[in-house]
Amino acid sequence: MLYENNFSVCRIYGRLSSVLLIIFLLSSCRHNNSPYRKISEDKPASVKYARHFDLSTEKGYTRLSVINPWQKSPGVRIDYYLVKRGIRLPEYIDSTKVIRVPVKKVVLMSTTYLPMIITVGAEESIKGISGTNFVYDTLVKRKIAEGHIVEVGYEENLNKELIFKLSPEVIIAYGVGSEAKGNMSKLEESGIRILFNADFLEELPLGRTEWLKVFGALFCREKEADSVFSIIEKEYNEIRSYVSERIQSRPNVMLGLPWQDSWYVSPGNSYISGIIEDAGGSYLWKEMKADYSVPLGIENVFVKALKADFWLNTGDASDLKTIISIDKRLTFLNPVRTGNVYNNNKRVSEGGGNDYWESGSLYPQKILKDIASILHPELFPGYEWFYYKKIK
Repeated sequence: MLYENNFSVCRIYGRLSSVLLIIFLLSSCRHNNSPYRKISEDKPASVKYARHFDLSTEKGYTRLSVINPWQKSPGVRIDYYLVKRGIRLPEYIDSTKVIRVPVKKVVLMSTTYLPMIITVGAEESIKGISGTNFVYDTLVKRKIAEGHIVEVGYEENLNKELIFKLSPEVIIAYGVGSEAKGNMSKLEESGIRILFNADFLEELPLGRTEWLKVFGALFCREKEADSVFSIIEKEYNEIRSYVSERIQSRPNVMLGLPWQDSWYVSPGNSYISGIIEDAGGSYLWKEMKADYSVPLGIENVFVKALKADFWLNTGDASDLKTIISIDKRLTFLNPVRTGNVYNNNKRVSEGGGNDYWESGSLYPQKILKDIASILHPELFPGYEWFYYKKIK
């Protein structure tokens, strides 16, 4: 079991194992206790929170660098050169790394990229998606129904012949490990650019959201992307400060659900742990540091979970009966006894697509406010949760 964007972010929602992998990726680690680290001097001013990409404007092109694009990839850097159509390529640029912009035809290996493309107004460029049944967005679902966007498969079932027929300029993919690049080699050899998106590895909520700037650059909508990001950044920081200034205590929070005799616990330096902290909570495993979710025995988790006040993100469980059926000992946990169990599955499509995984990376301020209002309802009277609902 790898890891919470996914998560997994494997970001394919077709199978239980894939869903668990998405959960794992979307809780990727942040290695600094403060969610707002000082920006290193070698980072461009336009990139404030993200640590897995750089954007730099050069004469005649924009260089996009994806840094450490998959897990355990220190020192790996993939450069792409975004050159506007009609502009002559500088002689010193590797033409195999050139992406002509604005991109007109794109295939997506994850539904999590949809909100960012829609936000910059480039949804007409989407020709194929991996996991069309799990799309939540109604606009995209309509385009799928009308045949404007097609299913391209995933992993070993990737329909390469169909992708060749679609003739996309770019495939936006993700890589859990370095083998992902090899899996895409045949497509890349045909001239299709494979852009690895590492947003699921970002340690900070706003770092993931900042990948919106990458999509702005791909579709020549930089101003739109910067404007939306600034709004989201402001809202997130305002909610965080509002909570921090008013809370009197921090309730203990547990996450997840057992799977095959193990409980995959997000470490304390994870993305979701950081949001819990910003929301005024105290994550029970905040002292545990790791690069991915750690499999623990149910007994070990149960002992620590006896201190929990709230239980969030209960996977596929939509009621307490389902949770208790997994292990009757869970009945004795305080959140179950007091009714403080909440799941992030309020917005789910008929096909099973969960909008928390689709748009949550773009809207971390909504996740933050949901969790903060659950932990401290007195701070947000009358607020209606966006992604979360109470489990009964």
